[in-house]
Amino acid sequence: MRYFAHLFAILGVIFIGLAACQTTKETSAPDGLDLRIQKALTTAGENRSELEGALASVAEEQRDGLRFLIAYMPDRDLTQLSGKYLLKNLQWAYKAKGTFSWCKQLPDSVFFNEVLPYASLNERRDDWREDFYERFAPLVSNTEDIREAIKIINHAIMEEVKVKYSTARPKPDQSPYESMDCGLASCTGLSVLLTDAFRAVGIPSRIAGTPNWTTKEGNHNWNEVMVDGQWYFTEYYPSEGLDQGWFLADAGQADPTSKAHWIYASSFKPAQAYFPLVWDEKIHYVHAENVTERYIHLYQQAQKHQQVEEAGKVQLQLVMFKRQGCSMGDDRVAVPVKVYAGKELIFEGKTADAQKDMNDYLTGFVAEGATVAIQYTDAQGKLRQVQQVMNENQTLRLYYQ
Repeated sequence: MRYFAHLFAILGVIFIGLAACQTTKETSAPDGLDLRIQKALTTAGENRSELEGALASVAEEQRDGLRFLIAYMPDRDLTQLSGKYLLKNLQWAYKAKGTFSWCKQLPDSVFFNEVLPYASLNERRDDWREDFYERFAPLVSNTEDIREAIKIINHAIMEEVKVKYSTARPKPDQSPYESMDCGLASCTGLSVLLTDAFRAVGIPSRIAGTPNWTTKEGNHNWNEVMVDGQWYFTEYYPSEGLDQGWFLADAGQADPTSKAHWIYASSFKPAQAYFPLVWDEKIHYVHAENVTERYIHLYQQAQKHQQVEEAGKVQLQLVMFKRQGCSMGDDRVAVPVKVYAGKELIFEGKTADAQKDMNDYLTGFVAEGATVAIQYTDAQGKLRQVQQVMNENQTLRLYYQ
């Protein structure tokens, strides 16, 4: 009897240990994921059966991804999105994860929040992922370098989707196919397109932006990508490299004490703030992180490098219009320009055309007090030259015709 009693005691300890392990496993989900899913299913109302059907049929290796999406989906999606839509999104996101080395290496927390989501802001929920995978995966299939993949997507997207920048777009918060159908988008629509293209090939991406610059009127949105655990900014019309762009000086002067002037980065799961949507300020379901300090730091670092190069210099910004009397919006043209001081070439480049943001100028620095000659060839093939004394920072309007 003592033997059996001892045996039962041992088995009891083992059983309790196993039960404890099982309980720990089930309750270790971040932020009470099980409770969030139950609440989400209740919120889904008549659409609950769609979500439950997806949970019942999802592939085991994709189950955690689906649970994440359902737990953090906005109410509008819980009540409207079909199980088929969610499962297809999962299928192609996990295909990217299994294909590209940079995505295979991602922690689940990054894959779930910055690759797997089917939307970034409040845009229409398009079924874009399979199409975008088939468009962009072949372009990056021969590289193992995520930086090279980012560069390839960045430089190929405009030709692939045939969308250009214009404030004449139907609305600011366009979905990918809304932009592609009309061929036009402003900064938000372009950012949605680029983030979806990155995510389609497993590159972690999110949308960043500010509801209001501190340096001038207006808002702006752009993209961020994660490389080796660190976020970098880029945009639909890329500069030479990551963390380079015309708007850095404006972003770097954001006010960290004012939410109206913060720099925000979108998040699918709840974060410290919500992303202010200037086209519909009542929407608070788009989550966001406050990344203002990072942009201030980036700008300060860039300033340190420039101070040595630009000591005793002033800034010259150039914008080229088709003709006199044109508007700032769609009447700008890209024309090669050279700026000389005497016989010395100070800087050169192309002016921004109507596809670029209206705050994007051809910019250079010249010695304070210098007289510069700005040279370009006009529409008639005639060499034009404009002279300007540079006693202060200036923005000059040039005319092509």
